[in-house]
Amino acid sequence: MIIFFRFLLLLIIAFVIFFFWASSATLDENDYAKLLEDNSIEVPVNDSVFSIVTYNIGYLSGMTNNRPIAKPKELFDDNLATVLSETKKINPDIIAFQEIDYNASRSYKVNQQEEIAKLGFGYRAKAINWDERYLPFPYWPISMQFGKVVSGQSIISKYPLKEHKRIVLSRVADEPYYRDVFYLERLAQVVKVVLNEKEVVIINIHLEAFDKATREKQFEEILQIFNEYKDKYPTILLGDFNSSATNKTAVVQNLFANNEIGNAAFDFQNLEKTFDSKDPYERIDYIFYTKNSIEYVSGKVLNSFGQSSDHLPVFMEFKLK
Repeated sequence: MIIFFRFLLLLIIAFVIFFFWASSATLDENDYAKLLEDNSIEVPVNDSVFSIVTYNIGYLSGMTNNRPIAKPKELFDDNLATVLSETKKINPDIIAFQEIDYNASRSYKVNQQEEIAKLGFGYRAKAINWDERYLPFPYWPISMQFGKVVSGQSIISKYPLKEHKRIVLSRVADEPYYRDVFYLERLAQVVKVVLNEKEVVIINIHLEAFDKATREKQFEEILQIFNEYKDKYPTILLGDFNSSATNKTAVVQNLFANNEIGNAAFDFQNLEKTFDSKDPYERIDYIFYTKNSIEYVSGKVLNSFGQSSDHLPVFMEFKLK
């Protein structure tokens, strides 16, 4: 019995050490919000029509996202190739990503932001929301666990970016400690892009997916942020809201009801859906904009990106008033 209890004590000590090591950060907090610039890429000649995309890229895992399914490197290589090819075709000026990996074992340590930025996006703003030495998820089998994760939200642009902010939104209040320490922080990523010498504010968000009360609280927080800018600057609020367009009690309905806010690629009579990409049944990804300062030109859900992610991107063309 003594030998057994000693062995049990050693197991407990080993588990505690592993737990705190696994949940520790790999980066300094100063690295959680970064503006990057590649001076070798020329800024386009100013134009009158600009384009922007929001895309929950699901770390290029396609429909395997968060599932205990083998994810060979070929899956990520093929999905990246599709994203690069389709991005070239639509040639957007700005892309806002959610769930993009910078250095993660689960996606073979490829900096996905930088790979896509090579298409000609000289300005990049990255905001880390998940930094773990070892993420023990999915829980089983162990061979499918994510391991090291450095992931977050990103805005890449052909035009200059400035005044980047990473704003952490509310956490799930009653989450047990062992889950809370591994929680993916939900962010509002705010940056200004300079278009035709005008500053346009972009707010890139990824709201809580599983806890409705937390999502509602986060929504109120991003509305406060949006209201800080909307009367002073042309403002675009976009991202993965995790809030269904067809659910009358969903928080996103508050934006639909505001006549001063436009909604790209959105028509209730012919609703274009973004989730899931295999068989779309929900609209949870949006691009909202201030009607008084931004003129909507066109928009669509980009079905051609297929199952590179479990979400589909949303595209908008616009002019500045």
